[in-house]
Amino acid sequence: MVTVQQHILESQRAHHPHATGEFSWLLGAVTLATKIIANHVRRAGLDDVLGSTGRTNVQGEVVQKLDEIANETIARCLGYRTSVGIMVSEEDDEPRILKELDETTRYIVLFDPLDGSSNIDVNVSIGTIFSILHRREGVEAGQVMDHILQPGVQQVAAGYVIYSSSTVMAYTTGDGVHMFTLDPAIGAYRLIRENVTMPTSGRTYSINEAYYDRFPEGIRNYLDWTKSKESGGYGLRYIGSLVADFHRTLLKGGVFLYPPTDKAPKGKLRLLYEANPLGFIAEQAGGAATDGKKRILEKQPQALHERTPLIIGSKDEVEKVLSFWKG
Repeated sequence: MVTVQQHILESQRAHHPHATGEFSWLLGAVTLATKIIANHVRRAGLDDVLGSTGRTNVQGEVVQKLDEIANETIARCLGYRTSVGIMVSEEDDEPRILKELDETTRYIVLFDPLDGSSNIDVNVSIGTIFSILHRREGVEAGQVMDHILQPGVQQVAAGYVIYSSSTVMAYTTGDGVHMFTLDPAIGAYRLIRENVTMPTSGRTYSINEAYYDRFPEGIRNYLDWTKSKESGGYGLRYIGSLVADFHRTLLKGGVFLYPPTDKAPKGKLRLLYEANPLGFIAEQAGGAATDGKKRILEKQPQALHERTPLIIGSKDEVEKVLSFWKG
């Protein structure tokens, strides 16, 4: 039996023999927070955690009670790690500055504390997404955004946790994607799949097709093609929770699409803490992620809560979408 903590430590020893252990300690804070969140999700119908808080976040979305609990849980767990200097959350207007970044306080953690939270009350799979960046060298003191607004290729780690029939965590530090299931009997994540590989193709697409008339012409043409005899037949699978849709695509193959619409011409998903971490995982598993114009991980962020179109999944399927649409 290998736990996530053991796996992280062994990976550090193998690939970074001079590591101090602070990065492993940081990832331990993330796993601790998600175990606490998983417990709240499991007891959602018993405790008073369903429904909204009545507040609206910076995204213009209604904040659910579990959104708030998840956000503060992650913030508290990370706050005790001296290596973390800055935290960025979907739920916060501005970054949380814990300490001035230096040689010992060197990490920035970005996260969507509870993705798919609109599904909470109907017991549909939801999740947590996280991304970890290293501080930039040569940045003047106080220039916080220069540290945060880094392209996805600079990520040192990324992962997600899906809260469903079981609680599953997937993460990468750039040496493949590894997957763990939370064992409630021992309170630890246990390794279930190492070096996960996404199928190069898959006859499944995932999109909210109710917005068909609002999509660019190329996307509409692709969707029409999937239903034609020429395509050989594709199936539609759409949960409405990014983590859940991506998790299925990672394991089964296919493609997830959230293109621009006439109401959201720049896309809807957030670049820094949704598209970038999932794009890193997809590429490490052999898949691809693009905004229709360029590789997601090469996009230079311009704003904290910047949005982006996202086409992500099996390489062949992403290329097929792009053959119909170049954003």
